[in-house]
Amino acid sequence: MNQVITSVDVDSIADELGILAGMELVAIDGEPVRDIIDYEQLTAAETLTLTILDDDGNIVDVPVEKDLYEPLGLNFAHGGLMSPIRSCKNHCVFCFIDQMPKGVRDSLHVKDDDWRLSLIMGNYVTLTNVDDEEFDRIIKRHVSPLYVSVHATDPDVRRTMMANPSAVRIMERLTALRDAGIQFHCQIVLCPELNDKAVLEKSISDLYSLRPAAQSLAVVPVGLTKFRDKLYKLRCLTKQEAGNAIDLIEKWQKKAIAEQDTAFVYASDEMYIIAERELPEAKSYEDYCQIENGVGLLRKFEEEFIYALQEKNPLEKAVVIDSASGVSAAPFMQKLFDKLLPYGIRINVHPIINRYFGETVTVSGLITAGDLAEQLKGNLTSNTLLIPHNMMRERDDVFLDGIRKPELEKTLGVAVVPIWATDGEVFINELFDMLG
Repeated sequence: MNQVITSVDVDSIADELGILAGMELVAIDGEPVRDIIDYEQLTAAETLTLTILDDDGNIVDVPVEKDLYEPLGLNFAHGGLMSPIRSCKNHCVFCFIDQMPKGVRDSLHVKDDDWRLSLIMGNYVTLTNVDDEEFDRIIKRHVSPLYVSVHATDPDVRRTMMANPSAVRIMERLTALRDAGIQFHCQIVLCPELNDKAVLEKSISDLYSLRPAAQSLAVVPVGLTKFRDKLYKLRCLTKQEAGNAIDLIEKWQKKAIAEQDTAFVYASDEMYIIAERELPEAKSYEDYCQIENGVGLLRKFEEEFIYALQEKNPLEKAVVIDSASGVSAAPFMQKLFDKLLPYGIRINVHPIINRYFGETVTVSGLITAGDLAEQLKGNLTSNTLLIPHNMMRERDDVFLDGIRKPELEKTLGVAVVPIWATDGEVFINELFDMLG
């Protein structure tokens, strides 16, 4: 498939060579270009030959000499990937998207499972929609690292969890990646009575055997909303089940540290909260390689928060501010915010019960404006409400339920201030800047 050139950067190499928008890229050094992965690798060299279909319908070869990794300045259709995003072919019993109500923004209904986004953005993929030819291309292009949703290495359990016959090949695929020198990080969504206990231990053991290609493994608890009509019968982890999983994970951590000098497998913060256990110390998360899975997120925020706070001076006049948080993180955040008291800042944290998605959803990022309005109206202690920035759509002021920030402010009668919630240093700087 030829790649249509949509634009050419001014004064770029392609511009100097006379390549124009509307022309088509047929090949590079004789190889077809399926997407951005092929394009970036094939154009990295200092010398190459572009095969172009010009405006007159002629196929011409265009030799190129440039610096190593210097971009050509070509832009293509289909955005950054140069081809459509690949959708998920699984029907996972725990799929959070299947549990979304009608009316939420369209992006929350998108099911992508694209290994190219795994490389580019760190998205977790299952590799079940990758045929042998495409998998060979992953090997050939030496795509590393990848982020793989494993869930279970037992083939029968994984097939049941994903409702996809292709799911059984996971260890075959991961072993091939290891043999090719490709690194990967792994993820397990833990579902009681499906992939816990002995199945979880087998999964940890199997993945650990693929070290050092297998860089890390995160175990996160299944998340369930109230919108599960006609879906697989699942329940949340109990306190005891979460504790048992942590005990197993910490046993493997001790083994991994002794043998490989890395903990390798980590339980998410949410797992410790469910088990009502103290979070591990910050240093136990090493380089926070599983931060996107909520592994060490709170400790990292705390560490950055305290570091930044040491550089600040107390306010001349004490202030009181309100803050909203998901139920799971609220106690931790209140304890951390109390460290602001000597600086003249009192932040009262309000844990918000998620009635929109269901009370089992306890994270801050899925709180709606409707729940904020219902639970906070008349209960605030100040004229300012801090909310985590990820409660709203990126670069917009709309919440998951479609309500906009000005409407919420009118309902509550206070200023609603989004503040950065994933970096403690940024949080402190934004807070002190706001308070002037």
